[in-house]
Amino acid sequence: MIEIKNVGLSFGENVVFQDFSAEIPFEGVTVVRGPSGEGKTSLFRMLLGLQKPDCGTITGLDNMRISVVFQEDRLLPWASALENVALVSDHAAAETALTALGLRDSMDLLPKELSGGMRRRVAIARALAYGGDALFLDEPFTGLDEDNKRLVANEVLKSGVPVFVITHEDSEAELFGSFREIMI
Repeated sequence: MIEIKNVGLSFGENVVFQDFSAEIPFEGVTVVRGPSGEGKTSLFRMLLGLQKPDCGTITGLDNMRISVVFQEDRLLPWASALENVALVSDHAAAETALTALGLRDSMDLLPKELSGGMRRRVAIARALAYGGDALFLDEPFTGLDEDNKRLVANEVLKSGVPVFVITHEDSEAELFGSFREIMI
């Protein structure tokens, strides 16, 4: 169980969270939703330990290995798709993840040689190949067509770990089947 107790977070005069509390089971799929600019990514950053709350506590993720897909793909421009994924795993796991996401024939290409949707799938393959205890996805379907959205959702579900996903789209949340929702 992830417990968020009385968390506050501000950026200057902009209050993002004030006395925010939630309990999130560490299982299945949890979808975080809300209007743009309301703190979804800030919540992820706090859960991941990348952003410290101004006050309050977050527990339940200590000593966990977390796989993350950020809003940006964050690929190394000088490394091939395979090398980008193998940074967090071995070559076999990297090849398996890329193949599962339909990129078998693109493993040797540099990010600049890939389409936006292909780069997105490389970023997702990297998170899957890492094999963490949980998977955090911030707008994972950006740049993907409907077929690739379904493919990605299926591969994410096959990972068998708790999944936490930010999305604005009902149809994208529904790709995960059964899920709990946190509205911000």
